[in-house]
Amino acid sequence: MANGTTSGSAPAGGRMQELLGWVDARFPLTRMWEEQWGKYYAPKNLNNWYLFGSLSLFVLVLQIVSGIFLTMNYKPAAAEAFGSVEYIMRDVEWGWLLRYLHSTGASAFFLVVYLHMFRAMLYGSYRKPRELLWIVGMLIYLVLMGEAFFGYLLPWGNMSYWGAQVIVSLFGTLPVIGGGLVEWIRGDFYISDITLNRFFALHVIALPLVLVFLVAAHLLALHETGSNNPDGVEIKKKKDKDGNPLDGIHSHPYYTVKDLMGLAFFLVPFCAVVFFSPELGGLFLEAPNFEPANPMQTPEHIAPVWYFTPFYAMLRAVPAFFGTQVWGVLVMGGAIVLLFFLPWLDRSPVKSIRYRGPVYKVALALFVVWFVILGYCGLRPAVEPFKTLSVVGTIYYFAFFLLMPWYTRLDSYKPEPERVTYHAH
Repeated sequence: MANGTTSGSAPAGGRMQELLGWVDARFPLTRMWEEQWGKYYAPKNLNNWYLFGSLSLFVLVLQIVSGIFLTMNYKPAAAEAFGSVEYIMRDVEWGWLLRYLHSTGASAFFLVVYLHMFRAMLYGSYRKPRELLWIVGMLIYLVLMGEAFFGYLLPWGNMSYWGAQVIVSLFGTLPVIGGGLVEWIRGDFYISDITLNRFFALHVIALPLVLVFLVAAHLLALHETGSNNPDGVEIKKKKDKDGNPLDGIHSHPYYTVKDLMGLAFFLVPFCAVVFFSPELGGLFLEAPNFEPANPMQTPEHIAPVWYFTPFYAMLRAVPAFFGTQVWGVLVMGGAIVLLFFLPWLDRSPVKSIRYRGPVYKVALALFVVWFVILGYCGLRPAVEPFKTLSVVGTIYYFAFFLLMPWYTRLDSYKPEPERVTYHAH
């Protein structure tokens, strides 16, 4: 027994290899790992903008895990929901941490998704051959909005109650189908126990299943077409004698390490919010939501959570301009639907902003500025100057997309390189 093992016994590493071989003979575990990550070739010049995809996946897992533990003590009943949240916060061991991880994670999810979408607009990641990849990503965004909306009612706080009341009532402005649609969403003639149960089922079971399926489809579509890069160059066009991309490297260990470093930097501000300011001045958790739902007491100012406020500002801007609520609902919906058509609206000969002309660069910069302004206006009361700013911002939002086929085609550009530009660091 010279090496500490008994005679005839295999080393631990050998036993693990045997177990892995046994699994691989019955399930393609190793092959899936190598195809989807281990030996998947990614462009060697991916920068920090490409971290937000993996961060989105991390936050999704965090939301699912924290949500599972929260449901163990949550009561989806109008008479008990608010009290069960208070019980989780005060009496369940580490319950306050689970609740703040989940509430902060919801905002973090939208933050990294918005940055992920902005990166796609920077480098043209929605362009051919990745149109389907973009569409699946937009479906994820749409489901995520529904998931956040249904979860918003569950604490049964006063802002949750009235926020859901306002948003659901907006569908009633639609001609012909409006009344029936509102009643179908609520499951009753008003926001009630039935509505809470319905939203709970959708938030905890139905939409997470759809979300996980779409994320899997998104990753499969990404690895089928290959990752885009800051130069917009298709690395599959230049291969070595073995058929491997000349400008690609294995995702593992190179991007595994890079993603883990990005996660470490992400967790610093995330944990700072969780432990020191989970409400973040009312942006993440509003003060009225620490009071139980009261159908007889309307909060002073009803506004959705920050990640919905740009579209909420558009919703309020259109009635101020046209004088009717139904147009506001249609414009809000149209603002989201437009994003699905982005791959066909952009007619530039190049993908990456590195090689685009000044027109697109200025247009995109102004788009970001106005989107942030719309978000701020959505948080504020519908008074001047926020009403006028909302109207101007809404006009610019639609102009950015609807005029894109012309200004992207007419804009100047520099030719893309044959190979990716890469500097070791």
